[in-house]
Amino acid sequence: MSQDNDLRLQLATREKLRKFNSLRGREVQPGEFWDVVVVTAADESQREAYELQISGKVDRKELPLGTQYKVFSDPPGCKIGNGGSTLYVLQQLNQIYGKTLGGMRVIIIHAGGFSQRLPSASAMGKIFSAMPLGDPVYQMLDLKLAVYVDFPLQMKPGVLVTCSDHIELYSIGEDQSIRFDQPGFTALAHPSPLSIGTTHGVFVLDLNEKSTHSEIENISCLRFLHKVSIDQMRASGAVCKRQNGCFSPSEYEFVYTDSTYYADYDTMKSLLNLLKELGSLECEIDAYGDFLQALGPKATIDYTSNTANVTKEESSLVKTRQKIFHLLKGTPLNVILLNNSKFYHIGTTSEYLFHLTEDLVLRNELGLLSSAFSVYVNEGSEGSSQSCVMYSVVDPGCSVGAGSVVEYSRLRAGASVGKGSIVSSCWVSAGLSVPDRVFIHSLCVIHKNQTGFVTVVFGINEDLKRSFEVPANLEELKFCGVSLADCLSHWGMKNEVLFSGDASSASLWKACLFPVCSDPQSSFSASLEMLQAVLSGSTFTLPKDTTLMSMQEALQCKNLEEMLKFRQGLHEDITQRT
Repeated sequence: MSQDNDLRLQLATREKLRKFNSLRGREVQPGEFWDVVVVTAADESQREAYELQISGKVDRKELPLGTQYKVFSDPPGCKIGNGGSTLYVLQQLNQIYGKTLGGMRVIIIHAGGFSQRLPSASAMGKIFSAMPLGDPVYQMLDLKLAVYVDFPLQMKPGVLVTCSDHIELYSIGEDQSIRFDQPGFTALAHPSPLSIGTTHGVFVLDLNEKSTHSEIENISCLRFLHKVSIDQMRASGAVCKRQNGCFSPSEYEFVYTDSTYYADYDTMKSLLNLLKELGSLECEIDAYGDFLQALGPKATIDYTSNTANVTKEESSLVKTRQKIFHLLKGTPLNVILLNNSKFYHIGTTSEYLFHLTEDLVLRNELGLLSSAFSVYVNEGSEGSSQSCVMYSVVDPGCSVGAGSVVEYSRLRAGASVGKGSIVSSCWVSAGLSVPDRVFIHSLCVIHKNQTGFVTVVFGINEDLKRSFEVPANLEELKFCGVSLADCLSHWGMKNEVLFSGDASSASLWKACLFPVCSDPQSSFSASLEMLQAVLSGSTFTLPKDTTLMSMQEALQCKNLEEMLKFRQGLHEDITQRT
């Protein structure tokens, strides 16, 4: 992408942020913004957490007013995927608004799930992850709404479907607009390397319609592929070749990948009929793979039996997919090619650290700050421009290493954070040092009807989801690069560890390693000492009868009100001191 195109993208993005900032905290006019903003949640507990946070944002005038904000949780039982969530959201919207829904513009942001790849967001949700820009400071929800701020005015009644852990930046010509006014589905598409296409949805376009000379093109889609091999992309005609033009990608060969899509009101009604026909869902449905693969004149039913990308295959999956295919077959799939666009995924610890501390391109596009809504005395210290401090109070004499993120935390005088680490929702006592490349996060819990605190700590790139059959080989489970068996010896524990939840499997997510303490400072200190004992080869023994919790268990008994109260205390402190 040329420097001129980069500049166009940056200017277009800044203009969207300016527009959204002008809407925050004021009553919006009809058609000026979304009629309904829906955030999905995995269960009732997460729904409650999301509703409390949205209510707080509205009270603090961080969101446009006059819009209805709704949180809907998935029904109890088996996982239903974001496709199932979409169907249930439409059902609940229909029950609330009835025929009025036919005149409304709705955005659905899928945010259910427990964020095991970015565990700092597990308790409060990725959609409420802090982002270092804006006043009041942005969260991912604000950024999503800002990126799409132009859409409602150019959209016929219907629904826009998106996910909480990615953003799309794009520019279009002054005389152009992104219009969602066609029947059926309309999807945004981004030029991407073939390797990216293997992990995303890919559009097979009618290349006879394509010119490549414009920032934006409207084109019909012959077929949608979902997470297929490069050979399959070639065989299906999805691979495009670079041509001379202002907005040609740098790669000679590329594909157009998916991100967000719109469905008009009539299509919404078709999806509602689908849910009636299916009855209760008993399998995971993908809002992209299972809906969009049924569309386009060259769509085939073959994908319905391909379960390669399914986390857990239920017996009803193929039959459910076939019903979806037959119901949606023949529905148009329109594609808006955003030829000067970028897709950013911010859903893992490594992505979060990179985009917030190292990615100078995104920093320029969004105007990201090294310190956002924080009391941070040492901003001029070495490495601070490569670190990120958000919504935190950092006392004098503290240091934050390059490539590290500190969010929603208090660091007392002389505390330090190493390189490439995440410190989230912590109270760090004076003089303590967080090592390089660790993730450390404090949660408030209710244990035996009392308030307690648990601080979890892991290596920054450890796979918390990787599971082993029980009895687990503790040599295979690694904690900060050291076998769990060796860790237990450093902590003076017997060579066994309890795992929460389903007794048939063991993982770091379920390992009961972290002490429950009476206050956040002692909780942080205890877990940090356990970590330092492992890294230094020394011994640290917890007091007898100390209760140990896993990350999974801490989330199940989290004290949401106290965690929000901690953030509110930070908000008041920062507001008074800045």
